[in-house]
Amino acid sequence: MANLTHELDIYMKRTPYYHILIVDDDDRLRNLLKQFLGEHDFLISTAKNVVQAKELLSFFDVDLMILDIMMPGEDGLNYLRDLRKTNLTPVLLLSAKWETHERIDGLETGADDYLAKPFSPQELLLRIKSILRRMPAVQNDPMLSFGALSFNVQKGLLFQGSKAIPLSSTEQSLLKIFAKNLGRTLSREDLSQLSNPPLNPRSIDVQVARLRRKIETDATSPQYLQTVRYAGYVLWGDQQP
Repeated sequence: MANLTHELDIYMKRTPYYHILIVDDDDRLRNLLKQFLGEHDFLISTAKNVVQAKELLSFFDVDLMILDIMMPGEDGLNYLRDLRKTNLTPVLLLSAKWETHERIDGLETGADDYLAKPFSPQELLLRIKSILRRMPAVQNDPMLSFGALSFNVQKGLLFQGSKAIPLSSTEQSLLKIFAKNLGRTLSREDLSQLSNPPLNPRSIDVQVARLRRKIETDATSPQYLQTVRYAGYVLWGDQQP
């Protein structure tokens, strides 16, 4: 995941919000769409190929995917066909191909809409809004604050202001567990059993230390993720009971 941090750009201006993943090998187009949609209050992640898209989706969910068809390696249509076996995330296909039968192929494969290149950003925005209107209304996701940091408990995303702080899958899992048990002391065995997949209890101390380095101003004197002697660990947010 470390190699993806340069490709993962997330902007969060307010909640509720929609999280969109842009998958396109064209660096210029990807960056333009990231900026344009970010300015319209969408949370944006990007991937330059299907391999990166799969890895990003293994860490968090998205509300909509903008997927280019023609890319090096696995193309967008084959990826969509495979995705639809397990995932119903709305997909808007982008393609330089505009023939009717190609649009039909894309829609029959499972796309929610199809937009031919070149296109107007405003038209893309309208199509995105049209797709999202057909989805259930976005709910306010619970947010937990740690000083300058905030954690989206539902999506497992950690922010410092509008900047996303990358978490490993284990760190994300642990922080979700702590957030859902705020103020409750959890033993190493509790944390091991609540994790999916279960963690080795002997590794908990190491993982907690790594997590502290990301959420604490001073990891050697933690304010939020504290040790309870002989019992385990407890997480406090800014709004402590």
